[in-house]
Amino acid sequence: MSSARTPDDTRTVLDGAEIARALTRVAHEIVERAKGADDIVLLGIPTRGVFLARLIAERIRAIEGREVPVGSLDVTMYRDDLRRAPARALLPTQIPADGIDDKIVVLVDDVLYSGRTIRAALDAMNDIGRPRAVQLAVLVDRGHRELPIRADFVGKNIPTSKSEKVHVRVSEHDGDDAVLISGHAGAAEAEAR
Repeated sequence: MSSARTPDDTRTVLDGAEIARALTRVAHEIVERAKGADDIVLLGIPTRGVFLARLIAERIRAIEGREVPVGSLDVTMYRDDLRRAPARALLPTQIPADGIDDKIVVLVDDVLYSGRTIRAALDAMNDIGRPRAVQLAVLVDRGHRELPIRADFVGKNIPTSKSEKVHVRVSEHDGDDAVLISGHAGAAEAEAR
């Protein structure tokens, strides 16, 4: 694993090659659990989850030789922190033409933290359809859950302190692929002692 530090105390914990390997492994795990790709629908949570869902779909196509439907699920209006957070622009929810009813829906997000985004995604899906099963794939699980939510497929578990921030960069949106951590873990960990 990479661990290069920059002057502002941001360190790279995954580079592009490591992200590619993690997504390939996640794609294999998704196909293995579903016993093929026939009923899989990938729904990315904007913003970077959508790009990651497309990358996973490309890998599933390489493994199974068939397309997997990919869509996006904006959860903004279902969040429980709307009053506390600054206003966010709504992003499009795009559900594949065949819908999600009786499908295996894999929600895809970049970072799993408190679990509140995924709770909002589950609420949003109730308004769209009734999948046979819902699974969760994340590139990074950083811990600190506030709700009983767990990812089925994880690219990398990266323990963090609450004072740190995890930044996922994808080339289609940010120009490069990387997972960065910024902030000071040492100060928060010292306070906890």
